Amino acid sequence: MYKNKTFLAIIPARGGSKGIPRKNVVDICGRPLIAWTISEAKKSKYLDRIILSSDDREICAVARKWGCEVPFMRPKKLSRDDTPGITPVFHAIQTIPDKYDYIVLLQPTSPLRIVDDIDNCIKHCLAGGYPACVSVAEAESTPYWMFLLNRKGEMKPLIKNLKGISRRQDFPKAYALNGAVYVAERKWLIRKKSFTAKGASAYEMPPARSIDIDNYLDILKMKFFLSLGETARQYGG
Repeated sequence: MYKNKTFLAIIPARGGSKGIPRKNVVDICGRPLIAWTISEAKKSKYLDRIILSSDDREICAVARKWGCEVPFMRPKKLSRDDTPGITPVFHAIQTIPDKYDYIVLLQPTSPLRIVDDIDNCIKHCLAGGYPACVSVAEAESTPYWMFLLNRKGEMKPLIKNLKGISRRQDFPKAYALNGAVYVAERKWLIRKKSFTAKGASAYEMPPARSIDIDNYLDILKMKFFLSLGETARQYGG
């Protein structure tokens, strides 16, 4: 609880994954991938309840072992490759009888977030009076140097009217969702059906803690960063 508001954390983890088979339970530095998220969530001062949403019995068993509550099994029809990411959140909201003030989504594919990221995102949301707050990181590649290609392979700038700007350092900073923390007031989220609807604010995280595990190269990046020690993780490398 924070400022007399209650918080339900949802960790979504389906069984199917294309890039890395059984991704959510693959061992990374002695822990299943999902355990990194569970461990940090349990340290939070503000999360009132932490639950798993999964269609997979092995993932559920691993989550329970690491101290995460598994109050239901997600239907297979809500766990397909083309299922929108918000769908498991709404299913959990509808399934859990208790009505929490805020919903916090923690994706297990962002294992390097720390508890400070979770709690600071919550504090930023409420302190600013925002209906939602999502974590972002400065984009590795600026969209001002990106192009669209037509069928002939001809280039068209993604963003026009650069007014003669040609150096990277002169472009405005661009930020991308890193998938680590999503916070939203429950009633607002139900109305808007998105954590990033108009009115949402951003909580900036360092790129080094913003690794999103999608393929084996991402796992190698994570292992390298962890090899630098806990200090590097705390301060973002």
